[in-house]
Amino acid sequence: MESRYSFVRKDIVNEQPPPLTQAGLTGWLWRNLFSSMTNFTSLTASFQSILMVFLTFWLVYFCGGLLYSVIDFAILSAVWSDPDGVKRQVCATVKQGGELPADWYGACWPFIFAKKKFLIYGRIPTEELWRANLVYAGLVLGMGYIIWEKGQGRKWVGLIMLTIFPVASLILLTGANFEINNQLFIWTGVLFAIVFILGFLSSRNYLGEIFEQFSILFNFISLILLSFFILLLLFSIDYGLAPIDTLDWGGLLLTLLIAITGIVASLPFGILLALGRRSDMPIARVLCTMFIEFWRGIPLITVLFAASVLIPLFLPAGADVDKLLRAVIGIILFSSAYMAEVIRGGLQAIPRGQYESASAVGLSYSQSMRFIILPQALTHVLPGIVNTFIGLFKDTTLVSIIGIFEVMGIFRSASQDANWGSHVQHATSYLVAAIVFFVFCFGMSRYSMYIEDKLSRENK
Repeated sequence: MESRYSFVRKDIVNEQPPPLTQAGLTGWLWRNLFSSMTNFTSLTASFQSILMVFLTFWLVYFCGGLLYSVIDFAILSAVWSDPDGVKRQVCATVKQGGELPADWYGACWPFIFAKKKFLIYGRIPTEELWRANLVYAGLVLGMGYIIWEKGQGRKWVGLIMLTIFPVASLILLTGANFEINNQLFIWTGVLFAIVFILGFLSSRNYLGEIFEQFSILFNFISLILLSFFILLLLFSIDYGLAPIDTLDWGGLLLTLLIAITGIVASLPFGILLALGRRSDMPIARVLCTMFIEFWRGIPLITVLFAASVLIPLFLPAGADVDKLLRAVIGIILFSSAYMAEVIRGGLQAIPRGQYESASAVGLSYSQSMRFIILPQALTHVLPGIVNTFIGLFKDTTLVSIIGIFEVMGIFRSASQDANWGSHVQHATSYLVAAIVFFVFCFGMSRYSMYIEDKLSRENK
């Protein structure tokens, strides 16, 4: 039978590479950039293509010029060393008494190297820096092990980082051995006993359904009081360490302490506020709503000023609260209000059938929230939670207005040193600060995306 085909290939053809517009860097550029510039099938499409061509070239010119300016300032035209120890003159132009050209403009890295202790630790005495280094090492090792998925017992390490590590860090950084009034021990113990009994009875429904809904709040408050009582005991012990004032803390160390404390404390407070705002009990719902709307209605800078100036006016004569502690409490309360609204959005996204299913199997309110509702709600709003964390980390820069020298405050203070006075001092400081904040914020964002992707794969 004669074949109908004029040509039949009998040899196996080797695999050919994909078209340039489909794979590799050229394929990515074609799909994301050039494909929108080559559509001339109609007048409207032609106009859009021409517009995209002009817009693309303008963006490349603008962004390329901006990127080159940054690279030129930070690397190409920068001064990297001060071998003669002349300080200011090494980054000064001829008109300013130095040797650099009159139109020179670059980063002054010797200034950063000279101030690195100030930027990383603040004004902590040099002989006590080993204590801050221990805190840094514990934080890096602990967080690194928690992130490492193959690590054994990561949950226990996380529990240690949330409980033992903060206490040990405060003891190292302050020296402890505080003089604490005995009445404070007594009243803390009495309040703990009362709230613990209320939480124990209400969780077992001995006090009625109304109190049962408050069992989570009672248990949470009792945990706080117990932790406070233990802290009082630990900080009253003499460990033989030299005292360090919290006003001597500064730089990156203080920024991380404020941010981590605010992040860790605002999440549970935000969960309680979100649950309270959605509660069927009018009193709890009204109180939580008033708290959230109050703190969301005032700027953080006002909160910090009030914590620094107004709180001491309402304290008894002779009583005082550390300025840093007042600022941290204000940041926690402020961030908790925003966190509550993010979590409330996750709670509203849970179908009503989940609540009914939890009730059908006999779970109490606290059990259904712990095992059924909250795990799903927190998963839904993970991007919003991390976004709040990133905002909180950047908001730590505002504490410098009340005399607390975190990263930005330290940079501004260091830039006032007349021995290093030059026209690039502030620009170099802000460049380093921008790099520091970008690294931490971008790291949190990428890790959040990794967790989201992991959870989405596990739920399929």
